[in-house]
Amino acid sequence: MLNISENTITHNVRTERYKSFGKMSLAGSHQLFTRWLLLALGLFILFLFLPWTQNIQSNGAVTTIKPEQRPQFIPSAIAGRIEKWYVQEGQLVRKGDTIVHISEIKAEYFDPLLVERTEQQVDAKEGAIRAYSDKAGALESQIAAMRSELDFKQQQLRNKIQQAQFKIAADSADFLQAMLQDSVARIQYQRSQNLFDQGLEPRSKVEDRRVKLQETAAKVVSARNKLDVSRNELGIARLDLSTVQYEYNQKIAKAESERFSTLSSIYDAEAGVNKLRIESANYRQRSTFYYILAPQDCYITKTMTPGIGETVKEGDAIVSIVPADYQLAVELYINPMDLPLVHSGQEVRFIFDGWPAFIFSGWPGQSFGTFSGKVIAIDNMISDNGKYRILVGADNGYKPWPRELRPGSGAQGIALLNNVPLWYEIWRQFNGFPPDFYKNGKEKAEEDKVKRKAPAKSLK
Repeated sequence: MLNISENTITHNVRTERYKSFGKMSLAGSHQLFTRWLLLALGLFILFLFLPWTQNIQSNGAVTTIKPEQRPQFIPSAIAGRIEKWYVQEGQLVRKGDTIVHISEIKAEYFDPLLVERTEQQVDAKEGAIRAYSDKAGALESQIAAMRSELDFKQQQLRNKIQQAQFKIAADSADFLQAMLQDSVARIQYQRSQNLFDQGLEPRSKVEDRRVKLQETAAKVVSARNKLDVSRNELGIARLDLSTVQYEYNQKIAKAESERFSTLSSIYDAEAGVNKLRIESANYRQRSTFYYILAPQDCYITKTMTPGIGETVKEGDAIVSIVPADYQLAVELYINPMDLPLVHSGQEVRFIFDGWPAFIFSGWPGQSFGTFSGKVIAIDNMISDNGKYRILVGADNGYKPWPRELRPGSGAQGIALLNNVPLWYEIWRQFNGFPPDFYKNGKEKAEEDKVKRKAPAKSLK
């Protein structure tokens, strides 16, 4: 019935008498479903306003904080042949324990007394240095003696020159006296000759005057010769004084040349001694490389060259070890877009391979089986995979990491960020926006403190 007329008869119809009217009425279950649907819608709307913790998720691997605590290889410092093994794989060794013994394969190191013979060469070179030093000292004494002898010779020649000058003065006086006597004898002879010509004096007296004149003339010649000899001696003494300096300078120069040559030999010998000492130290140090020792307390994981008699090159790996004591950390790789959101000390939650966990990434407090850590290092250089590496250490304030955890195990990290409503997170994910950048309370307090201390700029 359409009920389009104002005159209705609906109230006169008894619907309970007809089954079709009963089937057309709404059932009670339908009303209950409507109520449940409205309740679910209300709960969903309420759920959208629940707090959600934004996060950055990344897969990584367990490693160690310090580089020396990571698995490493022990190389051979020298080329050699394996003679004996002292360990086996999986064994715990202490620092300084012998791992393997190797022997020489190079011909220049075969001599078992190589170090002793090299030290003997050092002693021989040192003896040569002492001999050269004694020779240099003797030459220096010889040079000093020649200098003293030169001074003595020069003083002797100066005295000789002075004596010659005195002798010249005496011979000059004798020559003047002889000249005077000759002139007097000549005058007397002329006077006697005149008197003899006048007959006033006898011939014998004239003859005496003539003899006397010849004697004075001979004395003049003798005095002149003595004077000339004295002058020649003076010239010779002066020439000796000038040449003795030249002669001794040559001798001293030759001795100094020999001395410098000896000093050069000393320096060469000292260089040879130092070289031999270096070789001796190198040989002694090389002998310590025959036994490869454990650098720290560690476990032997794998022998790289296991055979006896096998040769290894310099720098070849002998065994791989894992340190016995280490501090674990996890290295994660994050996208460059998320790098500004990560800082040192930030909390990161982990799921380690082999440890079951129930994760609610947006509600870390409701998660079960996760482990907490803090960011301790962030790389400033991008990695080869196009991401930045961060290093996360254990959080001592949270439950400790499993003792059975080993370096190399897989880990999934969840870096916790800002708290936002769930509807905002769904909207952000739907639009592909990055998480919100936030700062913790300590950083905000420090920034507010800096702003309060900063002087206000004056407005012009």
